[in-house]
Amino acid sequence: MLNTKKSRNTESLKEKKLFLFDIDGTLAVGDTLYQGSADLLKHIERIGGKAYYITNNSTKSGQDYVKKFRSAFGLETSEDQFITSGYMTLRFLLEEFCGKKIFVLGTRSFLAQLQSAGLEVTEEAEEDVDCVVAAYDSELTYEKLIRISRVLQTTDAPFYATNPDLCCPVDFGFVPDCGAICRMITDATGKEPVYLGKPSRRVVDLCLELSGFRRDETLVVGDRLYTDIACGINAGVDTCVVFTGEAQPEDMKDTPFPASFAFSNIKELSAALLP
Repeated sequence: MLNTKKSRNTESLKEKKLFLFDIDGTLAVGDTLYQGSADLLKHIERIGGKAYYITNNSTKSGQDYVKKFRSAFGLETSEDQFITSGYMTLRFLLEEFCGKKIFVLGTRSFLAQLQSAGLEVTEEAEEDVDCVVAAYDSELTYEKLIRISRVLQTTDAPFYATNPDLCCPVDFGFVPDCGAICRMITDATGKEPVYLGKPSRRVVDLCLELSGFRRDETLVVGDRLYTDIACGINAGVDTCVVFTGEAQPEDMKDTPFPASFAFSNIKELSAALLP
């Protein structure tokens, strides 16, 4: 474990049973699983714990992630383990905008996820739109940016977004994420979105409800302080940052989101948990 003033003794880690993992930059990057990730997931299963994947990546559905974990990582998972920002956005839209027209900027997979739940979505700049939703869109085009800008400036529809992450880890570094896309839209339209994914505590509360574990048995693990670690702090659970993605050790010095534990990578966290 890295020597940071904010980190605690690792013995208390062995009391954790519910692990809420970010994926990109934490457990894996692209199609490469980080060393130690598989061992850690097997350990959680052995101790009767539960792992959920609380990614802010909304480009894939839970079903898409099950297929990726099997084909790319050789790991068997179930769809209910993936609580994405897209899923949290879906839950919000079903509560607040069911039966209403929703303009969506996102991938085909994300739109299909919303449509399959019975929501009325459109990619056209129509005047009767009831709300606007932006997601991390790996299929982004300039025409999509024109359409969302038109809707935001010609209607009073409220503006939501899946997540505030500025960049997404890839094998060569980083690419713009939803937060960066939304900054561009905000600069053009003057409209700022309400973000529905991490760092909102809702995803942690949902995982606690689904699993039945207690807050003191829970650990949020991620590579980004202002989303992953802030999410855990907001929910009142312990957190662990790994420095294989966006956050770096020097960021821990003055951050408003201090992690309970800090490790260089997931392999070190796994070693701290194993007997």
